[in-house]
Amino acid sequence: MAGTSKGEHRIGLLNGFAAYGMWGLVPLFWPLMKPAGAMEILAHRMVWSLVFVAVALVFVRRWAWAGELLRQPRRLALITLAAAVITVNWGVYIWAVNAGHVVEASLGYFINPLVTIAMGVLLLKERLRPVQWAAVGVGFAAVVVLTVGYGHPPWISLCLAFSFATYGLVKKKVNLGGVESLAAETAIQFLPALAYLIWLSVHGGATFTTEGPGHAALLASTGIVTALPLVCFGAAAIRVPLSTLGLLQYLAPVFQFILGILYFHEEMPPERWAGFALVWLALILLTWNAMRSARRARVVARSAAAVPTAATTPAEAATAEP
Repeated sequence: MAGTSKGEHRIGLLNGFAAYGMWGLVPLFWPLMKPAGAMEILAHRMVWSLVFVAVALVFVRRWAWAGELLRQPRRLALITLAAAVITVNWGVYIWAVNAGHVVEASLGYFINPLVTIAMGVLLLKERLRPVQWAAVGVGFAAVVVLTVGYGHPPWISLCLAFSFATYGLVKKKVNLGGVESLAAETAIQFLPALAYLIWLSVHGGATFTTEGPGHAALLASTGIVTALPLVCFGAAAIRVPLSTLGLLQYLAPVFQFILGILYFHEEMPPERWAGFALVWLALILLTWNAMRSARRARVVARSAAAVPTAATTPAEAATAEP
């Protein structure tokens, strides 16, 4: 049993590294789509993602959720909202990468945890520990420093962070599996995206049929590039602790940041380094707090297992997660 558990954990880690690695290296992929513009790439991503996940769902024969979803208007409305928000996220990210803003795009995913916490306080009335408040404060200072450095607010980063945080919040309420959720979202995106591609083709602006079969194949592969990391993430999520996934999530923006500097040769003046340093300090505080809470929770769980009545004592209640 122990060997099986270790094997499952290893498979989960490998899938986690694969998922976040692919997300981290995706800035190398979008420039290959040129001369297609960001909107055309986005539309192809929506269309081909649905094709890919539909084939995957046919293969694994998982369709029961679709009928249940159609009978639940509230969940369907939330899925529609998620589709709209992730459309904004995808579109801004593709444009940012192809316009030479890879570093600023990576910042969006660095500050995403901070935005998620802020939204939890504002929308869900969650209470924060002092360390979490400190991290949010440092993150806000980082945005101020970066605003000074860029000469304007880092709107690409903020748009990516807020859209993805909103997407995560909505998906939490929908409570649907990753592949199923992507299928539902891209089903909503499909007709508008297809209509845009047809309109673009009629007006002579489409590149799918004019730039050769290699270009067409690349545009079609956007579906695989979208869905494959999600499949790997799903395999990791059921095999490794959330605390491990929380650490792995930083791989993607780290890879993107490194690519932005070393491969795309984007400028990093001192004030931008200062802003990023503040963001990283905030993330270190959050990570340290999360690891300490996880250790405390394990101690509480062991104590509860040893002395069943201790689970209701005020001391344990005080050390539990809020």
